[in-house]
Amino acid sequence: MEQIQIVEDDIALNKGLCKALKADNRQVISCPDMKSARKQLLCGTVSLVLLDINLPDGSGLDFLREIKNTSIQLPVVLLTANDTDMDIVEGLEPGADDYITKPFSLSVLRARVNTQLRKAHQNITHTSSKIDHFTFDFSSMQFHVGNKCVELSKTEQKLLRLLVENRGIVMQRAELVDRVWTDGAEYVDENALSVTIKRLRDKLNAQDYIKTIYGIGYSWVNHDE
Repeated sequence: MEQIQIVEDDIALNKGLCKALKADNRQVISCPDMKSARKQLLCGTVSLVLLDINLPDGSGLDFLREIKNTSIQLPVVLLTANDTDMDIVEGLEPGADDYITKPFSLSVLRARVNTQLRKAHQNITHTSSKIDHFTFDFSSMQFHVGNKCVELSKTEQKLLRLLVENRGIVMQRAELVDRVWTDGAEYVDENALSVTIKRLRDKLNAQDYIKTIYGIGYSWVNHDE
């Protein structure tokens, strides 16, 4: 059963969200603050967190970082009245999967929450890959080259996953930037992708696997291709 956690201190809004998101085979849990939300997360059964930024016992952005540090795959949708470009960037950079500003349409909210739940469900069965001497487990964030464990940043993990899941296919630069840096793509320096590709190659010793297709983009290829 899906379980949605709503972390919102406005009691009336919290109740309205619970009612709007209720569905068959879905449990909606109301939390008025981070303390109660943390306690609920310890149960390990939450499928998605709908999180307000301004909470009585702290910043929702700090709670977002806590969640992503322990469970990067758990979708977090920010819900806030802060609607400037800088606010949105500050919410997405720590790892928020979506950002919804108040006031909002309940039908749009439901659609965006359902989209994140579908993505999370698809990811459950596509989180581990073994290619030659590489083993990549995106769920546990464990990456091995032979017997050596390699640490990757969140950005490097997202880029690696796109390349591996589309191996043999040339991924265009613009598409990679859009999908790795999501809604903040327009703020990304044009060299950011090249720098991240180089770091991946060096950390994984994957110069023969991550190929540059000049003028187009990049592709993960088999060693014998």
